[in-house]
Amino acid sequence: MVGDSLSAAYGIREDVGWVALLQERLRDTGHPHRVVNASVTGDTTAGARARLPAALDEHRPALVVLELGGNDGLRGLSLRAMRENLIEMVRLSRQAGARVLLLGMRLPPNYGLAYTAAFERVYRRVAESEELALVPFFLAGVAETLELMQADGIHPGAAAQPLMLAQVWPELEALL
Repeated sequence: MVGDSLSAAYGIREDVGWVALLQERLRDTGHPHRVVNASVTGDTTAGARARLPAALDEHRPALVVLELGGNDGLRGLSLRAMRENLIEMVRLSRQAGARVLLLGMRLPPNYGLAYTAAFERVYRRVAESEELALVPFFLAGVAETLELMQADGIHPGAAAQPLMLAQVWPELEALL
């Protein structure tokens, strides 16, 4: 699992985060996989791209889940660079023998229609060009529900974590 604060369980106990719940689901459904959470709060696609080769060498994953881009978008970084970083991480993961699942994100509307639409297209285009499984909006049903979010309005709370796993599970299970 290579992600940002959404997968690093920012602001909640790590053991109730969706990645920890994923490990429980794998165990409960008889899958032998071990989840390694290589997520870093605040990470951008560039930061993750820089540290991914070492993580791939160390862990030799069968599957890599990429949950990145939110911080790129919130900082108004280049969407071209974001796309290139995601594509390179997909290619590095595949070269290491792993299948890849991409988790898409959306930005708040205050970033403007043109930027937010272009941001969302990055995920679809990467998934299409690299023939990847994609969860189009990782926080669907969560980001729109104030009660599921922490006080900052950006990070999901503990009650949202099972819903986040539910967004990911169908695509992830198909790759197992």
